[in-house]
Amino acid sequence: MLTAQIASELSAHMNYHGIAIWFRRQSLDRWSKLFWNQATEEAEHAAKIMRFLDDNDVHYDLPGVGPATTKFANAAACIQAAASSESKVTREFKAMAQAAIEENDAVAHQFLQWFLEEQLEEESKMAKLSDLVASGINLFQAEPLLDSFEEG
Repeated sequence: MLTAQIASELSAHMNYHGIAIWFRRQSLDRWSKLFWNQATEEAEHAAKIMRFLDDNDVHYDLPGVGPATTKFANAAACIQAAASSESKVTREFKAMAQAAIEENDAVAHQFLQWFLEEQLEEESKMAKLSDLVASGINLFQAEPLLDSFEEG
């Protein structure tokens, strides 16, 4: 399951790059930076999983990752794509935590707790970004507000 999660994290990495590119094309540079940073974070999550597998002498092949779109109807569609991705990842980590409990693997279960806490933050961030976009605020004027999303 962790090997499959590497692909999920790297897919999220690519998807966030696609969203960042969409915002950059709209000249919304601060929005683009927020999603570019999110992409970097997803790659770091994949690396964290790889280190855990390596530290536990698990041999694995890196899974393939498909393409990511840069085409969205609007900012709300970008945020919805990000929120859906985070929701999917949360379900995956919950399933892994449950499997670790069932297999009596305390080490894996403990490792997964960090990700579950991270997912809570990520889903909350996407909900707040969705609310911000849905408020109808001018996205250029909203850019200074994005600093609070970076700080957590």
